Amino acid sequence: MQLRKRWISFLIMTILLAGCGLAQLPETPPVPTPVATAVSWDISQFPAGEMVIDPVSDVVPQIDPQISGLVDAVSQQQLTGYVQTMQSFGNRNVFSVTDDPNFGIGATRQWLVDEFVRVGNGRLEVTTQEFPLFFNGLATTPYNVVATLPGRSPSNDIIVVMAHYDNRAPEPTDGETYAPGANDNGSGIALLLESARLLTAYEWNQTIVFLAAAAEEQGTFGSRHFVQTAFLDGMNVIAAINYDAIGGRSGIPQYARLFAPNLRESPSGELARYYEYIAGLYVPTFPVQVIDALDREGRWGDHREFVNAGMPGIRVIESVEDPDMVNSRLDIWERIDYNYLEKIVQMNIAVVANLAGAPPTPQTPIIQTLDSAGDFWLRWPTDPTAAGYAISFRPISEGTFTTFRFVRGNEAGNVALTGLDPATRYAVSLTALDANGRLGDFTPEVIIEPSTATAQNP
Repeated sequence: MQLRKRWISFLIMTILLAGCGLAQLPETPPVPTPVATAVSWDISQFPAGEMVIDPVSDVVPQIDPQISGLVDAVSQQQLTGYVQTMQSFGNRNVFSVTDDPNFGIGATRQWLVDEFVRVGNGRLEVTTQEFPLFFNGLATTPYNVVATLPGRSPSNDIIVVMAHYDNRAPEPTDGETYAPGANDNGSGIALLLESARLLTAYEWNQTIVFLAAAAEEQGTFGSRHFVQTAFLDGMNVIAAINYDAIGGRSGIPQYARLFAPNLRESPSGELARYYEYIAGLYVPTFPVQVIDALDREGRWGDHREFVNAGMPGIRVIESVEDPDMVNSRLDIWERIDYNYLEKIVQMNIAVVANLAGAPPTPQTPIIQTLDSAGDFWLRWPTDPTAAGYAISFRPISEGTFTTFRFVRGNEAGNVALTGLDPATRYAVSLTALDANGRLGDFTPEVIIEPSTATAQNP
């Protein structure tokens, strides 16, 4: 707890200093040493009735027809048009012109604002965030474009889907040289706009934010500003998914790479497991390769600012990159594989719609061992909107979900699970499901040490 307080104090000081260019977030935030969890529940929150031992439930994750319909509605024609339009602005460097209606970062920004409004079905709240940038002796004022789809829940939980809309020629401050930037990152912006078009067709429980970030090419300055603002506004980011260079090309392997740091013991690792599981449920022919790293060696992406602030952040990128295309004239719309891009957009729709459409995140359970080794008692406050719960006892050595135990909503909140391996160190978490099988956000994992009765938070 003391380490967490020190980290929060450091983050606040960093935010105050960052506007003056005096401090930067560390690449990796401090990780608290596991400590015993203090039990501070009000017992009246827990459901009455006897403990349910090894419950069996028919409420399990399954394909929801409404979400499946959105997945099937992804349009390659829309995606192609978006990438072509992004390329047409010629140069999207944050140091390019801002007053030309057809060329440069200013024209790109205005088109993004207008397009989010157009596709938003009257439900998107579209704003811009300005922030100062001083880089290599130059100064400018970039803008993030933020399109928010408010959820029905009154909570401050948000799901962030992001892609940077700026690009660059080889020189990082060159705002004049032709730089098409179709894959990097016209493809990511195409995903944002197509996802917004489809997801705004319905109302969701959780708030979704579509973030088109600026100044990524100079060092993820736009996403840093968004994170600082969200922190000060009390927003709780339950997922931050960064799409950058996702267009693919003819002949590359048909899968996506997903980067998540400290995969087995971090919030980002939890999000990565969730993404892989849901994407596999809805788009089973297009696998996700989960990689235990923040990003490619020596490279960066906007998700790192969320990770540095202790928020769950991951990056999705094409299976194989072409180094000759990076920041070059070769990065044109004709080289993108729109079948490939469509699959990644479909995965995003499935993951975000499940996160946003399922019941809210449960409270972290109290977990205690019972008399017999390998038997555990779990208690948590239940939600009347939840049709059931999924409980994950994940061996800490496993980077993906192994098996779940499922509990019906009317039997949840006071549960005993038996037959687990007493010699295994488990990471335990749970989530709520609705009647259609939508799987929600998991609680922070609780670490259960082998052969002990101590529950610990990582």
